[in-house]
Amino acid sequence: MDRPSQLIECGEFVLRRLRGQRDFVQLFTLIEESRDHLRPWMPWADGHDEQSTRELLASSASKWESGELYNYVVAENDRLIGMCQAYRAEPRGCRLGYWLHPCAVGRGIATRATAALGREMFALADVGYLEIAHDVANASSRAVPRRLGFTELRREQAPPPAAPSGCGIDLIWRLNRPPTGGTFPGGRAGGTNSACSTAST
Repeated sequence: MDRPSQLIECGEFVLRRLRGQRDFVQLFTLIEESRDHLRPWMPWADGHDEQSTRELLASSASKWESGELYNYVVAENDRLIGMCQAYRAEPRGCRLGYWLHPCAVGRGIATRATAALGREMFALADVGYLEIAHDVANASSRAVPRRLGFTELRREQAPPPAAPSGCGIDLIWRLNRPPTGGTFPGGRAGGTNSACSTAST
């Protein structure tokens, strides 16, 4: 089974695969500092503690190997400023997710990181489309798929537990694999561009 690159360079920041328990201190600090920012939309933020961070790191390692989930941290000058992920929604489809430390919002990082990860997933031969899901009330998350050319696909009941600030309905966006020679927003389909490049680690 093909795997995405473990390191994706995006100019002033990079996406890199989690490094297991070696990332514990930085990841725990990132989530703790972001809890108030995340709490309205991510119910798991309230229950965050050291054990949940260790469990996240362990599950990320095993799910990467199985091809079920690819978890990346967003790092700027070696400081973690967010996370993004791609996970299998269906055999031919992947869903993308993203969140940032409050110090990193408003700079286009979520959009650029999601675009970079999307290009990386389309480089895998068995990925035919990408999806993004977010609560209808989350205007910030809505901006990312719009900027990247995703199409609003449907609305559906959100899985429990409900987000404190959410309405309980998820908006699903989809982007199909560009045809051969077609372009992915921000760069070539399945390739690299001047802003983001991949490297193995």
